[in-house]
Amino acid sequence: MSELEVAASTVQRLAVLLSAGVPPTAAWGYLDTTSPIVAAVAESVQAGNGVPSSIADASAALPPVARSAWRTVAAAWTVATEAGAPLAGALRDFARSLRTLAAVERDIQTALAGPRATARMVMVLPAIGVLIGLVLGFDTLGVLFTTLPGIGCLVVGTGLLGLAAWWNRRLVASALPSSITPGLRSELVAISVSGGGALDRAVASVDRTMRDLELDAPGDDVDGVIALSVRAGVPAAELLRSEAEEARRDAGAAAARKASVLAVRLMLPLGLCILPSFMVLGVVPLLIAVITSTVSGF
Repeated sequence: MSELEVAASTVQRLAVLLSAGVPPTAAWGYLDTTSPIVAAVAESVQAGNGVPSSIADASAALPPVARSAWRTVAAAWTVATEAGAPLAGALRDFARSLRTLAAVERDIQTALAGPRATARMVMVLPAIGVLIGLVLGFDTLGVLFTTLPGIGCLVVGTGLLGLAAWWNRRLVASALPSSITPGLRSELVAISVSGGGALDRAVASVDRTMRDLELDAPGDDVDGVIALSVRAGVPAAELLRSEAEEARRDAGAAAARKASVLAVRLMLPLGLCILPSFMVLGVVPLLIAVITSTVSGF
């Protein structure tokens, strides 16, 4: 289970506990503590620390993606508390948002599974070339490690393999989404305004919270949505939630497109690095071994 899914499940359970009348700080003590983050937060809260700061401290050592996932929960808690919004309802809505993000993350990983497997598979081609020579009865390893031409092949071939591995990692990294929190700013402002506060104060509170927690939400057109709600005379919260949902859908579609293109781009290191490495490490030493054994036979 990814950190986004754990965070979504935690927030949903908190919402249920709060709806049942459990005090916000006490609710953490009733959660499943098999997650190290949940256990750390529950212990910190019981010691008298604030929930957002406890989440931020507990997630500080996590990788960037997991850290962002948990800090979105801290941001939602902070914004809802400052705005006086009903915390249970705000957390329930935010849990739905996190589940949508988790579904997008699963779709991305599924789309990338094929290209990643292809990259790993083709990386073993040079080793297969060496094994073929050994199976045929030729000392290709001896050629690679004990002769000057073989050592040259070994240096060039391993260099090409290293370049291919680096290239593959760069291509896969470029296909991953730059942010796991699309629509976050819109979602947080929607939570804030649901407490009945002014729009400008809600935006200021959200921006300050995201800055303090080092969160970003590129592409969120909160100002445009608020201007539309003012012109149309409609509540901003639903428009903002709709904007957040649209941002998540766009992020998922963009990631799927990148994953489909990745399968084609991975052919570049295959053709320019791995196949030449296969020739240099597998075929050339085999030819040298064949020629050497043939000459020595006369």
